[in-house]
Formats: sequence, C-alpha cells, structure tokens
Amino acid sequence: MAAVTQLQQTAAAEMAAPDKLSKTDGSVDIQDLHTSTARLSIAENATVDGSSNPVKTPFINLSPHTKLPTTPPLAEDQSTKYSKLLNTVQNWTTKPSSTPNAPAIPITDSDRMWLTSECLLRYLRATKWDVPQAATRLQATLTWRHEYGLENHTPEYISPENATGKQVLLGYDVAGRPCLYLNPGKQNTERSNKQVEHLVFMLERTLDLLPAGQETLALLINFDKKMGGDRPPLWQGKQVLNILQSHYPERLGRALVVNIPWVVWTFFKLINPFIDPATREKIKYDQDLRQFVPPTQLLKTYGGDVDFVYDHDVYWPALNELAKKKRDAMTERWVKAGKKVGESERYLRGGEDGKVENGRA
Repeated sequence: MAAVTQLQQTAAAEMAAPDKLSKTDGSVDIQDLHTSTARLSIAENATVDGSSNPVKTPFINLSPHTKLPTTPPLAEDQSTKYSKLLNTVQNWTTKPSSTPNAPAIPITDSDRMWLTSECLLRYLRATKWDVPQAATRLQATLTWRHEYGLENHTPEYISPENATGKQVLLGYDVAGRPCLYLNPGKQNTERSNKQVEHLVFMLERTLDLLPAGQETLALLINFDKKMGGDRPPLWQGKQVLNILQSHYPERLGRALVVNIPWVVWTFFKLINPFIDPATREKIKYDQDLRQFVPPTQLLKTYGGDVDFVYDHDVYWPALNELAKKKRDAMTERWVKAGKKVGESERYLRGGEDGKVENGRA
C-alpha cells in the first residue's frame, strides 16, 4: 500500500511538472507509464495482491472522482443533547445482560472504542434526539454485540459461507462508501442462523474499510437468473432487518437492487412494512448503477468495467488481512489518543485529529 501511495504522489507531482515524468517501480507491477493520467488510473485500481484483468482482491484506494460528504455543525440544542449523552456514556462501567436476573457485564476497551462521537450522534439521529432513548439503544447494542459473539465470528468460522463468493466487498461508490455486493444466485448453504452471522461479519468488514469522513456503506444486490424461484424466508428477512435497524442505525447509505424476479418482488412486498421509511428511501431498484458507482470500481456483472473473478483461496485471506490492518491502525490511534469514549472516527481512520467541538465531530 505504501508503494501505491508513492505512486499517487508521483503522479500528482508529474501533473504539476510534466517535464519530469519518470518510470515508477515497487510492489505494484507497473511498466511503461508514459503519462501521469495512466499512473493515477492504475493507482486507483491497485489491489491488495496487485492483481488485474482479472481482479482477485479488494481495491486499496478510492476513485479520484469520489466526493466525500461534509458534516455540518450541529444546532445548539443538538450539541447540548450530544454533550449530555456523552457524559452519560463516559460513566458506564457495565452493560446489561439480556438474561433476567443475570449480573451486568463489564464494559471492555473494545466497547469504549466503539462508542465514538459519530456513533453517539448516529443513535441520537435514529431516536430523533431523544437522549434517554439513545442511551438505552446504545446499551442494547453493546449487549447484543457481546451476546451475539461478534468477536468470536472469525474468518475461519465464516469462511465456508463465502466459499462461492456470494458476498464480495470491493470498491467504493461516488461518495466513498465501501461497496458490499450480495449475490443470492451463488447461495451455497442451507438456510440457517449462520447465514445471518455471515452477513453481519461482512457488514463489520465493510465498516472496517470506511475512509475517514464517511460513515455509511453501499449494498449492491443482483438477483440474477440463477436465483430462480427461491427467496429468503420471511423470518430470516425480518431478523436481518431487526439487526440492521437496531444495531447499525444510520449505516446504510444506499442499497442498489437489480434483476429482481417476480418472486423476490413478492418477498419485498411482504417485508416492506418492517422497513423504516428512512431506510426505504435509500433503496433504488433496477437503475443504471454507473451513476452511483464509478465504472472503474463497479463489477462488470453490475454494469461496470471491473473484470473480477472470485477465487476464495485468494480473496478471503486478502480481505481479512486488509480489514485487520485497518482495525489495528484504528486501535493504535485510539490508544495513543488516551483510550477515550467519544473519540473521533475521522481521527481513528487516519484523518486529521478531531474532537467534538461546537457539536461537530
């Protein structure tokens, strides 16, 4: 990744001084680069293992056309409510158990790091700035994360579920959201709770790859002809929705769904009443995905230019190694900054030092 960063810097310098164009070498195999534009294009599509044509591992960089969102400052009353919630959360030493009469569970460093300033603001927005309700929901999510066993869902445990590439994390949309592709036609296991654990695992890895300044992800779902007449059972759909809406509020930036057969439309109609209105507005059906994801970051099977071949033995370890490096870097920055509740995600993800000032993270 260092070689890729150097490549981008070289390209930028050459654009400023085209008379100084020079060849570049490094871990990324690039030959005969005659223009800085070519350098930038290759840097954009650099993968973890350097593969191309076909791509076999996740992209490292955003598209140069990405426009990350800006965060407006909070209103005065919102800032006051945020400060009140932060003060409450900073004093937590335990989280409740869902088992009646069971002792409370100690708060861990992992919990404290998860309780970022942006996290608190997401729960406040999701509860329409009701501080007690936001606090209750935060505690419920801390309990769920512990009892669901997120940290026990290892790559090795989840691996069989993704052996056919039915979920692929690759590239970024126009707003810098990591793209998680769901390919139901590649289903390879019987219906079970482990399928839901698989989706949650991939959501967590998608969040690991968020760039500084972006808090949401993009879901792309392709119900190709292999889907046939099959569809997820209603109970499974409701379970997934409950997890997403209860424990990942404000995380879905966009959902793009294509090639929808009639049986899936029926399923969507059945589950539609359980989808909150804010989430429903983010779902787009059968549209040109190139307007949402740069073609150079979009899979060919979704209308893009990326020739991607899923090889589980190559992709799976590369994805999980990249995600682990991102998590380790965040943890290092969190520890360095004092292991504080309410730390800035922008800072943790490698952006500028950021605290909440005047209600802005």
